[in-house]
Amino acid sequence: MSYLLGEYECKVDAKGRFMLPSGLKKQLMEGDQDSFVINRGFEKNLTLYPQSEWAKISQEVNSLNLYNKKNREFVRYFFRGATEVVPDNSNRLLLTKSLLEYAGINSDLVLFAYGQRVEIWAKEAYEALMQSEPDDFSVLAEEVMGKLSNPQNNENIS
Repeated sequence: MSYLLGEYECKVDAKGRFMLPSGLKKQLMEGDQDSFVINRGFEKNLTLYPQSEWAKISQEVNSLNLYNKKNREFVRYFFRGATEVVPDNSNRLLLTKSLLEYAGINSDLVLFAYGQRVEIWAKEAYEALMQSEPDDFSVLAEEVMGKLSNPQNNENIS
């Protein structure tokens, strides 16, 4: 399993294609370099998944109880716009017009890789998001990460 990391700036050509950076491609396991799924992100961005990761996420989403209305709504919104993409001979990936419009991507984008996915942002939107960093990042870190328990550091394990 690949754990992706890094920020990469890319250009989108007139046809909606961008080059998958070699530094990012090197982090992908061999089988994960050939096929991806691009989907709408939770914010106004896109998310690129290696096909193997998309299969896991799809299985999880498809296991939701579809007799529940909120689950059906989530499934519809989650899968809306999902597109399988394969790098061309020049290692470019094609973004559909509807995905480009959704994310507000015109010519410059940022790939933000973490875990097993890559967020795709319009460069301006990503920079604005990063400039709105909380005044006290340590408070946010405590709120989010402070609730995790680390068994290695827990002295009260029986």
